[in-house]
Amino acid sequence: MKVLIINGSPRIGGNTTVAVNELVKTLKGEGVESEVVQIGKKAIRGCIGCYSCAENKKCVFDDEVNQLAPRFEEADGLVVATPVYYASPNGTVLSFLDRLFMSCKFDKTMKVGAGIAVARRGGCSATFDALNKYFTICGMPVVSSQYWNSVHGAGKGEAEQDGEGLQTMRTLGKNMAFLMKSIALGKEKFGLPEQEAWQPTNFIR
Repeated sequence: MKVLIINGSPRIGGNTTVAVNELVKTLKGEGVESEVVQIGKKAIRGCIGCYSCAENKKCVFDDEVNQLAPRFEEADGLVVATPVYYASPNGTVLSFLDRLFMSCKFDKTMKVGAGIAVARRGGCSATFDALNKYFTICGMPVVSSQYWNSVHGAGKGEAEQDGEGLQTMRTLGKNMAFLMKSIALGKEKFGLPEQEAWQPTNFIR
């Protein structure tokens, strides 16, 4: 089993990395491989709604989104960790996720997802909520923990002092490993849930 972890922080070795490292260590102990990619300093532009990806099966802007799309497809789970900017994921993370989820046309049903928010003080809940919307729109079960997935720290490395936050990361790792293994067994025995044909309904006609 493998998890792709997106670290959205522009700060190398910062508090988002502290949270991610705790998760990676736990997943490894559960026999799950992790790949961490840090995108925080990358020049990733936002989606322009051109819908070229519907025909080309990839984004028209050839950057980290297209590079990571195949690894997303191969992975059993996706984790997105981000610092909190104005009670939201930072702009790079939002641009990356908008384009990744729009351009990746493969079936994501039962590929598990988890968001992690890291902040000095506030805004973690709103950020966590924004990340979860990407997973739930495409049939990806969201992994729970013992609390909302957040870790706190201001200065570099301060998150190492957040005992409850790091415990939340360890619980998240254990639950994620269990859920992925359980889904793999369920798919083997029962297959994926049958899907109805999409019925797009606009509110304005």
